[in-house]
Amino acid sequence: MTETESIAYDVVVLGAGPVGENVADRTRAAGLTTAVVESELVGGECSYWACMPSKALLRPVIAQADARRLPGLEQAVQGPLDTPAVLARRDDYTSHWQDDGQIQWLEGTGADLYRGQGRLAGPRTVTVTGPEGTVTTLTARHAVAVCTGTSARLPGLPGLDAVKPWTSREATSAKSAPGRLIVVGGGVVATEMATAWQALGSRVTLLVRGKGLLSRMEPFAGELVADALTEAGVDVRTGTSVESVSRENGTVVAVTGAGDRIEADEILFATGRAPRTEDIGLDTVGLEPGSWLDVDDSLLVTGTDWLYAVGDVNHRALLTHQGKYQARIAGAAIAARAAGNEAAEEPWGAHAATADHHAVPQVVFTDPEAAAVGLSLAEAEQAGHRVRAVDVEFSSVAGAGLYGDGYKGRARMVVDLEEEILRGVTFVGPGVGELIHSATVAVVGRVPVDRLWHAVPSYPTLSEVWLRLLEAYRDN
Repeated sequence: MTETESIAYDVVVLGAGPVGENVADRTRAAGLTTAVVESELVGGECSYWACMPSKALLRPVIAQADARRLPGLEQAVQGPLDTPAVLARRDDYTSHWQDDGQIQWLEGTGADLYRGQGRLAGPRTVTVTGPEGTVTTLTARHAVAVCTGTSARLPGLPGLDAVKPWTSREATSAKSAPGRLIVVGGGVVATEMATAWQALGSRVTLLVRGKGLLSRMEPFAGELVADALTEAGVDVRTGTSVESVSRENGTVVAVTGAGDRIEADEILFATGRAPRTEDIGLDTVGLEPGSWLDVDDSLLVTGTDWLYAVGDVNHRALLTHQGKYQARIAGAAIAARAAGNEAAEEPWGAHAATADHHAVPQVVFTDPEAAAVGLSLAEAEQAGHRVRAVDVEFSSVAGAGLYGDGYKGRARMVVDLEEEILRGVTFVGPGVGELIHSATVAVVGRVPVDRLWHAVPSYPTLSEVWLRLLEAYRDN
């Protein structure tokens, strides 16, 4: 092991995923010298094992489902998907798990990239152990930003390692469709991967411990998605736990709490995420290895004036777009403080990630899609707001029928009765992912309900659901 001399930067970023890249982009734009450390691929989880490959798998599935709702196309798309072609397109979107393009973009910002395992070695100090064992010490004049993200959390079932289960990484990078696939979980990864692999030729069994799917959204979202998965051929079993799992002669055997024995070729556990902080030297700065990192709204780690935790690692909102939002906020806060200025931490200010609390948008790319922003009805009530939920069916909108025969979907807005603003909005139905930003603007902007009457939706589009929601609110 060879140690090099110490190199000083204004900012050192641990992790070169979308979050780390955006922190570096913002600090470099402010004129701060910046080093970025990455132990795997530049571009991170999102580019190679999450957002991009999963949506590349799902897009043909959803396009085919939409086409089957239209006379004139329905008969033409009744055959199975060309699975090798779908997987090949997925591979293109991951750049075949090569990060040359991402490196070029990062270096274009003026940041310096260090390959290897980065670890804190005391305040404002990071050591990088390179592939050849060389150790480089980086010191930060102003800030270190931890942007290491999360990894899949597996349950503590005996013998699970010997089964070689899939996590989200294997599910999004598999080279072929297994004949039979067990998916354990009821959240976003579980529902999206059940949707994708069922359509790509697998016989999927979805095992959900809870009462329904997508438990973080309005209950009707999980209900509509579960109905559609069942109609597509997925065996959806709620209230079902996995008590043991083994692999016998290449076949996976899962035994449920009810004693059912389910056989498959592969098993995917989509049962949560854990912070990737177990081996980054947190103990050298008085923090617990493997823990989530608590931060204020400028993304500064509690109890420090130099350490930032941005993206999934702070457990505020485990979504790529929200992590990139945090990165823009953190980068601006680091730059302000480096210049000797106070960070503007008032809500909705330049250096406060306020949206993490009040206006997180998300789209689940199932068929139908489920999209939501802000608080659900239950969350709003638990927060002490006096609210009313307003629900309408998309069948009341002309654009839904034109989108596809038999269109099924529902919309809900949660109205604060005292302030007459929206606390949350949920859409479920084909194509609704493209509607959610309108709701995000309304929630973030605290647009009064009376003013929303003047935001006229174009006819005949799905967006007319806004008019139906306002009419339902007025009439009840």
